[in-house]
Amino acid sequence: MSSEQAGSTPLEDGGSARTPRVIFVTDVNGCSDTFSQAVCDAFVRAVKRTGIRGRVVAPTAREDIVDTLDLIARQRYDLVIGTGQTFLSALSKVAPAHPKVRFAIIDRSRTEMAKQSANVQGTTFRSGEAAYLAGWLAGRLERARTGRDIVGIVAGFKITPVEDLVVGFRAGARRAAPGIKVLVDYSDDFVDPSKCAALARNQIAKGAGALFNVAGGCGLGTLDEARKAGVWGIGVDVDQSFLGSHILTSVLKRLDIAMEMMLNRVRSGTFRTGSDTVLTLRGGGVGLGPISAKVPASLRKEIRALQRRILAGEIRVPRAAPTPG
Repeated sequence: MSSEQAGSTPLEDGGSARTPRVIFVTDVNGCSDTFSQAVCDAFVRAVKRTGIRGRVVAPTAREDIVDTLDLIARQRYDLVIGTGQTFLSALSKVAPAHPKVRFAIIDRSRTEMAKQSANVQGTTFRSGEAAYLAGWLAGRLERARTGRDIVGIVAGFKITPVEDLVVGFRAGARRAAPGIKVLVDYSDDFVDPSKCAALARNQIAKGAGALFNVAGGCGLGTLDEARKAGVWGIGVDVDQSFLGSHILTSVLKRLDIAMEMMLNRVRSGTFRTGSDTVLTLRGGGVGLGPISAKVPASLRKEIRALQRRILAGEIRVPRAAPTPG
């Protein structure tokens, strides 16, 4: 597929020949789920802010992503950016074949590639740190309810970015409420809300008082079931408080910061590959979205103190092991 064909969106026309050219390759679902849309939006904003020449390409499920990425690599872009498991798998084949082309992947580590290549830069988020805070908050509120302490996580696939959120949330909940039961179910889907809704209903039936969405667009079903049942819902990746007053908070990945940092480095000629760019709680690369006004001020104060302890290294948030692509 040529980057000039359908599914390719130019963000600027013309521009100086010296202006860097960067292309963003979406996952096979395009910008259709909440996370993919957030990445696409972050790229578009970063292109406008940095003044580079940017293009978005959305491969379809019918295309061979390896062939598509190979074709793009031959078009002499200054940087090829992608996201998702499919892009990660394709990189292992395409990047070594084009050692002079620079690649970057969002929300994955280059160490997850089946075959690593020095011309790839990973971008990871220590989102488990923010998930720890959300889990702690959910656990503390659960302690105030009658009955057994139970919270739930409805996740997508068992991949590193998802598992980091699961591990961090579970650890935070257990710190806040020792003995709490943390239910975890996987939908194996990031798009279909009905799949996550079914899992959420089951967790609510088991007594969960808070449900954490770790499944992108599929997880909208989780949050809707939480609303119907009158229990807390916790958003992911972006601020999902717009969904209603039942949203306790959201675990944020600052994709805008990651994209703008990357493109500024391309523009200045300082972008390097061969490692991972890591965004953390300390630099504001991850964090919590707005916390419900229903949460007592005393708990807000406690969670700020907990965050300071994480930043000081007094609390080490566990992380998931990398899952090879």
